[in-house]
Amino acid sequence: MINAINWFEIPVKDFDRAKAFYETLYGSQIQEMPHPEYRYGMLPSDMQNGVGGGIVQGEGFEPSATGAVVYLNGGDDLSVPLSKVESAGGKILMPKTSIGPNGYMAHIMDTEGNRVALHSMN
Repeated sequence: MINAINWFEIPVKDFDRAKAFYETLYGSQIQEMPHPEYRYGMLPSDMQNGVGGGIVQGEGFEPSATGAVVYLNGGDDLSVPLSKVESAGGKILMPKTSIGPNGYMAHIMDTEGNRVALHSMN
């Protein structure tokens, strides 16, 4: 086993609003994927060499501010996506914080009420 995680799903109530939030955060399109029961969008990922995930709207998928925290890739400099959070409708819960030789992290609340985190080395 290479990674403990191989896929994650971020539940959303308003797919279009969440899609716009994550597109702004990443500066790239969220690719919608057909699904017979849910509305699904894939976040940027390299499925051949890493972990991927997406946003999902449907029965049984409830946003949460108190569950497990998913750390999303903050790119080369965490300040870049973090600077887009509030203008995209989210909220910064913990600002960019050093975690020593492991880089930086920040916690945010997305537009759907999910607490997620961002991580980068700078």
